[in-house]
Amino acid sequence: MHILLIHQAFAALDEAGGTRHFEMSSYLAQRGHRVTIIASPVSYLTGQSRLPQNRWLQKESPLPGVTILRCYTYSALHRNFVHRVLSFLSFMLSSFITGLGVGGVDLVWGTSPPLFQGVTAWLLASLKGAPFIFEIRDLWPEFAIAVGVLKNPLLIRLSLWLEGFLYRRADRLIVNSPGFIAHVIARGARWVELVPNGADPHMFDPSLTGAPFRAQHQLAGKFIVLYAGAHGLSNDLGVVLETAQLLRAQASIHFVLVGAGKEKAALIAQAQALGLSNVSFLPPIPKQEMKTALAAADACLAILKPIECYKTTYPNKVFDYMAAGRPVLLAIDGVIRTVVEDAAAGCYVPPGNPAALAAAVRCLAADPAASRQMGLAGRVCVEKQFSRDQLSQKLALIFEEME
Repeated sequence: MHILLIHQAFAALDEAGGTRHFEMSSYLAQRGHRVTIIASPVSYLTGQSRLPQNRWLQKESPLPGVTILRCYTYSALHRNFVHRVLSFLSFMLSSFITGLGVGGVDLVWGTSPPLFQGVTAWLLASLKGAPFIFEIRDLWPEFAIAVGVLKNPLLIRLSLWLEGFLYRRADRLIVNSPGFIAHVIARGARWVELVPNGADPHMFDPSLTGAPFRAQHQLAGKFIVLYAGAHGLSNDLGVVLETAQLLRAQASIHFVLVGAGKEKAALIAQAQALGLSNVSFLPPIPKQEMKTALAAADACLAILKPIECYKTTYPNKVFDYMAAGRPVLLAIDGVIRTVVEDAAAGCYVPPGNPAALAAAVRCLAADPAASRQMGLAGRVCVEKQFSRDQLSQKLALIFEEME
């Protein structure tokens, strides 16, 4: 089967970000399928493009059976909402034109957000007479409305209409969290499959100490609380800085924030204004190097704003943390809290509460043995329930049913 994936924010192992789709595409190729991925050359974390200047298209072949076509995209993800929409629209157009030139397609796999690339996937599936699979990774536009990014009433109405239009036209709709199922059914999805987020346990080694990473960043002897991911409005990292301020007297505790995003410059300025010597900001790390960074952590942090709809999410980073055998400090309520608590893999704290987060950090730092046990319990949970190979097999079976 030849599968065409349209995914603006696709990340390979040599890039920072979630690599769910690279790992699943690799599995599909190993199973004998051919996967062509049309992606943006612009990193959604850094905003930097890997496309040479004055080039429209770049072809990459990272693995046998997997081809990546990176097509021109307006590079403005970290400016403002208008520029972000222009970036999304530019990819919608360029990916459609690129997709027209891909022959012998048996199935088109679209993914959202951004929702616009779902239009490309639907159109290409229609023109090629192929099934249209639509995957929902976040509830857009609901999340954008909730966080205040999408405010214009007309744009909200148009976005909600487009969401329902695509849901109704998908031959199958895939969600990566059980929390999304009720939402997509209510908006017209006809056939919903759950293929949850997870992690590849082989990418991580719980026995590592992370000594090289600690030495490189002058963190030897510290209790490291590490956050890895986007520095955006939704991530509520200002709460982490407030927590660091509450813990500044405990010199052994240090926060490490790895990643990039629209809010990073403001967060750095805030940390400097507060005189926080117990916080380090590091650039994004390619997925293939995350093993070393997570090995250096004593606890790993997942955090989102205290917004009701975020209770539906299964953040990728939580499963990476668990696969690395590190306890999860979880400032997100809802379905992911159930996973962490059922696995005894970490500590839940109410979102938006620096005092509660500081207390949880103190608790983990005071009991290394208990922290270690939480981390190992999380690793076991991933191996049994959220292994990428198991989840990729489920995805492959869904695709093969539609052949």
